Amino acid sequence: MGLTLTEKILSAHLVEGEMIKGSEIGIRIDQTLTQDATGTMAYLEFEAMGVPRVKTERSVAYIDHNTLQSGFENADDHRFIGSVCKKHGIYFSRPGNGICHQVHLERFGIPGKTLIGSDSHTPTGGGIGMIAIGAGGMDVAVAMGGGTYYITCPKVVKVNLTGKLQPWVAAKDVILEVLKRLSVKGGVGKVIEYCGEGVKTLSVPERATITNMGAELGATTSIFPSDETTRGFLKAQGREQDYTPLCADADAVYDEIVEIDLSSLEPLAACPHSPDNVKSIKELEGQKIDQVCIGSCTNSSLLDMLKVAHILKGKTVHPDVSLSIAPGSKQVLNILANNGALAAMIDAGARILESACGPCIGMGQSPNSKGISLRTFNRNFEGRSGTKDGQIYLVSPETAAVSALTGVFTDPRSLGAAADITLPDTFTINDNMIVPPVAAEDMGSVEVLRGPNIKPFPVSEPLAETIDAKCSLKVGDNITTDHIMPAGAKILPLRSNIPKVSEYCFAVCDEKFHDRALEMGKSIIIGGSNYGQGSSREHAALAPLYLGVKAVIVKSFARIHMANLINAGIVPMTFADEADYDRIDQLDELKIENVGKQISEGNIVKVTNVTKNFDFDVKVDLSERQKEMLYAGGLLNYTKQNS
Repeated sequence: MGLTLTEKILSAHLVEGEMIKGSEIGIRIDQTLTQDATGTMAYLEFEAMGVPRVKTERSVAYIDHNTLQSGFENADDHRFIGSVCKKHGIYFSRPGNGICHQVHLERFGIPGKTLIGSDSHTPTGGGIGMIAIGAGGMDVAVAMGGGTYYITCPKVVKVNLTGKLQPWVAAKDVILEVLKRLSVKGGVGKVIEYCGEGVKTLSVPERATITNMGAELGATTSIFPSDETTRGFLKAQGREQDYTPLCADADAVYDEIVEIDLSSLEPLAACPHSPDNVKSIKELEGQKIDQVCIGSCTNSSLLDMLKVAHILKGKTVHPDVSLSIAPGSKQVLNILANNGALAAMIDAGARILESACGPCIGMGQSPNSKGISLRTFNRNFEGRSGTKDGQIYLVSPETAAVSALTGVFTDPRSLGAAADITLPDTFTINDNMIVPPVAAEDMGSVEVLRGPNIKPFPVSEPLAETIDAKCSLKVGDNITTDHIMPAGAKILPLRSNIPKVSEYCFAVCDEKFHDRALEMGKSIIIGGSNYGQGSSREHAALAPLYLGVKAVIVKSFARIHMANLINAGIVPMTFADEADYDRIDQLDELKIENVGKQISEGNIVKVTNVTKNFDFDVKVDLSERQKEMLYAGGLLNYTKQNS
């Protein structure tokens, strides 16, 4: 029996465990990446480990999220990250060099390697055949220190692509179709592996768009084979030596197979407020729009930008529409500037933003009240845009550009014959905005620079014998990390200051949560299905930790957030009987006696609702390693005890 591509790469990097689906395995990590919204905390954690130099093949820190410098906080974080990188062997991508996933694909990603990043869209690297996984900052810190990264050995879903995309139908429409079929929970515990003859028709940037939004499926990661198309992309980047051909065996066995005929797809949109709420553009056509934003790590490649420039050339943006465009990297922006495409965008009336995440992370360009905004981004969660009642639709660059001209939802196929736009044989290579670290022997000469907003991460305590606490908050299904720890221009600069940023914890759901939890001293949170979906931000665990949350009991967890809770020393529990969710109210007192003993003896733990006088069971499905982490009070304590 042959192996899938996923199994081949994971097996080659296996450090602990066996390749038995559903069991915990530990893998060796070749590369790491961070971005500045999560990076400061990750590097504070790395420093706390006491490892003098990173032990990965390549670690890169990117500045792409907190680039709006309206105060000293973001600039201080950037200075801190740059100095840590210089001292500890990490490459530093300066502000303006581009979005982490776009730049990493261009300059550092290598087929067959493993990559974890403190950003949930790290699976972008799957577009060139990497096992690239989003993780919490503490997991990344441990990997930089040479530690093993642990995941549940995943099921592998084969998405068999046949045919070829019709003119004006895009890679974005492929992943929206997958989301429509599988939902935002459909990829949990799985790797999505793209195969079939249709793969050959997709460029590397198109593949990366698809793997990038695999994060919205809840998947561990997504991956394409590394083939001659991959070789061509790497050669154009001056990195042909990094190419390795990789694919699944012909007789590989998959846990699930999804068939997609590319030629049958049509332009699609994810409607408010979920990436899997998908409709065709035909169904929305003619509806007035207010804003269009083109960019993000999903759709800011050179190929995307050239298509947009072609559509805009010689035309003018509709007077009722605000159009902003953010090229994904300095490389992309340079090429656009040199070949005239940038001028076509500017002439049409587009507002050109810097090469950064920008509006995707709520950093500027919030739409007007109740405004309809078409975005080429990956998430449209309520309030994420910075406008609470904003109506955010996720679309392809082609749909976005033509709709910006017409002022209404417009099917790009109305443009007629598509332009023949191809990638250049050679990209403009200039890595002058990537700062290498100093040599190991010069480390002592580097001072790490800290600003006053940079505070230590909260200290967690070993697991108590009994958890006796009130329910400080009860929430429903599909609570995202944006609900738990919002982003945006106001809050993101506080990411280095857990006490301060915790003031906004769950503010989207309940503005009184922070004060209530702080007054309680210790508490338990109750939630529904798919709790913690979305971003990998570990602040969604660190802020509740600071506010005294001891356990979270839900119907089901999203993968990264559950791992972050364990890393923080917060006990993640799921209802054995989901009907018990309805029997618990906010402010109920819950008591869990002999917590550690119960967890050590099995995966069922008894909880008593003291207020309503009944018992119910919860599941605590953890590996022995994860149990030990909880007993110790989290990953950092566990790492120190075992170093």
